[in-house]
Amino acid sequence: MAEVISPREGDDRAADDQDELPPGVSEHEIGDIEDRARLRTPVIYEIVRREGETEMARPITSLWWSGVAAGLSISFSLLAQAALWLHLPDAPWRPLVTGFGYSAGFLIVVLARQQLFTENTVTVVLPVAAEFTLGNVRRLLRMWSVVFAANMTGTFVAALFCTVTPAIAPELRAAMIEVSRMAMGLGWVAMLFRAIGAGFLIAAMVWLIPSAEGAQFHVITMVTYLIAVAGFAHIVAGSVEGFLLVLNGELPLWGMVGRFTIPVLVGNIVGGTALFAVISYAQVMKEM
Repeated sequence: MAEVISPREGDDRAADDQDELPPGVSEHEIGDIEDRARLRTPVIYEIVRREGETEMARPITSLWWSGVAAGLSISFSLLAQAALWLHLPDAPWRPLVTGFGYSAGFLIVVLARQQLFTENTVTVVLPVAAEFTLGNVRRLLRMWSVVFAANMTGTFVAALFCTVTPAIAPELRAAMIEVSRMAMGLGWVAMLFRAIGAGFLIAAMVWLIPSAEGAQFHVITMVTYLIAVAGFAHIVAGSVEGFLLVLNGELPLWGMVGRFTIPVLVGNIVGGTALFAVISYAQVMKEM
């Protein structure tokens, strides 16, 4: 039964609340304090978890085309890096500047709310961790498979467009191939561990965005710039580079799959799910 409060009791409670105000703080300033307070960890967790629930409930068609759009958009990371690489002198600091170009595609994808596989390694895992059922696991695998396939389709189309059409100037295409060569020049084990770092950072970015408010641009730029300058490997952004090398005869398809796709896919999942998502859930599971 709901509690009935008399007018007199309401006045007494209001007076008590007024008495409890911190020294030097007026009643109307309490709202300002609440607005500026940082979000508590359980609140961030619940925001990300509900985002995952919403995404898993979307129709396959919506997930597919959003994933294809993300694969196309992420290609602008390589394009921006190559443009900077082409116009900067050959100096030791050049990679530190070209790394900012890597953020371009991620800014488009994240701010446009397109489906990126590595973001889903944390958002859709939290609902499964909170309620581990066969139905949730099935929805998780459904979303992962659809979004990953859509991302790969988008990156292949983007690489094909850059290769066979005159939209990209020859010197810029050559710079894109050069940047891609450097990204693909690692062994299987190195790719795996660098992908773990990228997966963890992308999951951290997803965790930071709810409390970033108007600073989302800076959060996305900071995290993805760190991935670029640290030489970490991202399955979707890197696939543009891999497909570009394959289409230009620089790398066999089996070499891309064996030396890049498999280790980076596994590493991104481990970094985003086994490390970040599980740790994030462990922080709040006793408070929820």
